[in-house]
Amino acid sequence: MTEEKVLTLMKELGALHTGHFLLSSGLHSNRYFQCARILQFPELARELGAAMAGFFNETPCDLVVSPAMGGILIGHEVARAAGRRFVFTERVDGVMSIRRGFTLEEGEKVIIAEDVVTRGTSVLEVIKCVEGAGGKVVGVCSIIDRTGGDAGLPLPLNSLARVQVKTWKPEECPLCQEGLEVVKPGSRGN
Repeated sequence: MTEEKVLTLMKELGALHTGHFLLSSGLHSNRYFQCARILQFPELARELGAAMAGFFNETPCDLVVSPAMGGILIGHEVARAAGRRFVFTERVDGVMSIRRGFTLEEGEKVIIAEDVVTRGTSVLEVIKCVEGAGGKVVGVCSIIDRTGGDAGLPLPLNSLARVQVKTWKPEECPLCQEGLEVVKPGSRGN
């Protein structure tokens, strides 16, 4: 699964959008990746998950953890490919939490899997959550790294595709200045 193939699939399956978007980070962008559009195909989701699990062939781990909502499908597929169990986190009153009876054992080694990383905020929240539950994060992966390789995480971000996508603070957004309507897609939006 090459970067070129991932980006081609994103375009062909309508998962890469252009326009004026309000991202879950609060930033504005002219490009938006909707990975759910490619993950709706189970065989493709399996292939992507296997490729991501391949980043950690030499890394001992006990389970895979992903943030809800966007990371659940790909995280499950990474766990399937790695032969490990899967847990997801979700926000409760704005705080990332482990719920639904999921638990981590003290010292369990965790790989975090995400669909798209824009700034790394959700991944950092999941790391904090996992560590608070006694786990140890040993790897981080995503389908798309929108930072172009500059996510600023405490561990390397292994991604199937790295792209540099412009983002702006709302008050500095040239698309707002042009009067273009902003759309709020994604798991924290509509």
